[in-house]
Amino acid sequence: MSAQVNTGRAALRARRRGVLDGWQTATYAILVGLAALAWLLSDLRMSGMDAGPGSPLGAFGFFIVTWVVMMAAMMFPSAAPMVATFVGIQRGRRRKAMPTQAGSTGLFVAGYLITWTFGGVLAYGIVRIAGALAGDHLSWQHGGRWLAAGVLLLAAAYELTPLKRACLTRCRGPLAFILTNWRDGRLGALRMGLRHGAWCVGCCWGLMAALFALGVMSLAWMALIGALIALEKLLPWRRPGIALVSGLLAVLAIGVAVAPARVPGLAVPQSGTMMTSMN
Repeated sequence: MSAQVNTGRAALRARRRGVLDGWQTATYAILVGLAALAWLLSDLRMSGMDAGPGSPLGAFGFFIVTWVVMMAAMMFPSAAPMVATFVGIQRGRRRKAMPTQAGSTGLFVAGYLITWTFGGVLAYGIVRIAGALAGDHLSWQHGGRWLAAGVLLLAAAYELTPLKRACLTRCRGPLAFILTNWRDGRLGALRMGLRHGAWCVGCCWGLMAALFALGVMSLAWMALIGALIALEKLLPWRRPGIALVSGLLAVLAIGVAVAPARVPGLAVPQSGTMMTSMN
């Protein structure tokens, strides 16, 4: 562990000097490129599906594939510092002739996406069960508008909780996370990715719930939520970022509740649309 700590400290000094290893720079480029491709695929898969709050999610297989692509599009840019730090430490271990295994970085990223995939399965199940139990009570003209506004308010409130701060701290401190959770080998890299994904889900589930409340099949709302996630994780000042995100979510909640037709970019469901429509 002491060698890993020394390697990590060297990586931190390099970051403070504004110097990135060539492989770390390549990691940023690859992740941003994959995110751009995922945005394109998301646009193709979700074309014409945005019906605002309660947008149909489609069949389970379609939704899960779309969800994974969405997560790559939205999360890869803000996850890039974590992955680049992992790559930097791996490179440092190789220079010191310490054991490393090819493919570890890919497995780290795969573990991250697997955790988010389980999050998507859970979200799908919640929506399916709610639709089956609530019936017409969640149609837009009944409880749908208030449910959407309530979810947005819940997301705004979660931003201010100690649990949110704890999860965000792990996401904002890639070096500390990698050093304290290091596991050797490919299986170790996968486990680290799963754990990082779990902290990320804990950090961002409220924002993802807000995405469902605004229109999960909307590229515009995807872009906004993705930008808010990146702002929280990458902005040098944590507290102003959290306050800005919480305030914006609260404003959106009020807009959806009071004047949904005046919320920019919001597709107001037709009067009979279910908030939990699955067809």
